[in-house]
Amino acid sequence: MSPRISSRIAAIAESATLAVDAKAKALKAQGRPVIGFGAGEPDFPTPDYIVEAAAAATRIAANHRYTPTPGLPELREAIVAKTKRDSNYEITADQVLVTNGGKQSVYQAFATIIDEGDEVILPSPFWTTYPECIKLAGGITVEVFADETQNYLVTVEQLEAVRTNKTKAILFCSPSNPTGSVYSPEQVKAIGEWALKNNIWVIADEIYEHLLYDGATAPSMPVAVPGLADTCLIINGVAKTYAMTGWRVGWMIGPKDVIKAATNLQSHLTSNVSNVSQRAAIAAISGDLDAVRVMGEAFDRRRKLIVDLLNEIPGFVCPTPTGAFYVYPSVKGVLGKSIRGKVPTTSAELATILLEEVEVAAVPGEAFGPSGYLRFSYATSDADIVEGIGRIKKLLTEG
Repeated sequence: MSPRISSRIAAIAESATLAVDAKAKALKAQGRPVIGFGAGEPDFPTPDYIVEAAAAATRIAANHRYTPTPGLPELREAIVAKTKRDSNYEITADQVLVTNGGKQSVYQAFATIIDEGDEVILPSPFWTTYPECIKLAGGITVEVFADETQNYLVTVEQLEAVRTNKTKAILFCSPSNPTGSVYSPEQVKAIGEWALKNNIWVIADEIYEHLLYDGATAPSMPVAVPGLADTCLIINGVAKTYAMTGWRVGWMIGPKDVIKAATNLQSHLTSNVSNVSQRAAIAAISGDLDAVRVMGEAFDRRRKLIVDLLNEIPGFVCPTPTGAFYVYPSVKGVLGKSIRGKVPTTSAELATILLEEVEVAAVPGEAFGPSGYLRFSYATSDADIVEGIGRIKKLLTEG
């Protein structure tokens, strides 16, 4: 008898970040005082003016029908204007495909340009979904790891060391999920020039573009290296910037032929994105960034707070991130030591102990690359940060 589940789908790993979040919420539902640092989503409500635009859109009959697969013309034009405003990158509407969240853009980007056996260089630590999308496209993931001594930023020399004649693309994410690290303009340019020289596609995930601190900047790859425009795909969306994770609106920007092919794929996959969500996205990206700045100030405060608290825990080493809303401490100094009679040898085992013993949920490094790290999202309240990290410190300093 043949297997009930296809080998292609059976090989996909569950999203570790969503799994941790689900487990934390399930324990909370049982009345447990769990503090969750797992989910990568802002804890703020979507700004009112965006919600009102969506409410108005529900009463327009045209939004009750199918619309063009690549996105509402008004939204595609708004993305063109937003890309010029925020990145100084000039594109046209036929270079834009609106997708059901940034995650669908990631999948479609790999599915559209990767053939069976193509290699994709993936700087590590990486977002947990990237390798699964590469695998689904038939590609081979080639991980390049940069640890905390490099602030989790890979070098051109590391990339060159793994390049082969099968290398088709590199995934570039800055600001980074899971580390919050941000490449300098000089590093962005150097990696872009290396990719251009070697005829390697760049898939650039810019979803955290507005979440920057301490004067950090995140130049768009084809702006830093204009010659890359014909071999670069940009992934973006409203989820993180505007606290709209549940609205499911993302987009990809790229050469017209690739966007046309990806649109053809999407026409069979999901058709158009919800029109109400698209109308909300138009309001979001066409408005000012005042609400974004308010959220950014809160994230900045929490960033400093959680870094200070984590670095007070013996065995934790937490670099200060300059983007996104994550910290990624090394916990290698804790592994191998007894914690209430349990001796974790991996960060996955440590994460389990933290959840079971003090009801704090963090995502282990195994979800993003090598063991020895934990990811904490600080898109949560100051009080939860103080309480949650305090519980960990108390547990690890007992006796």
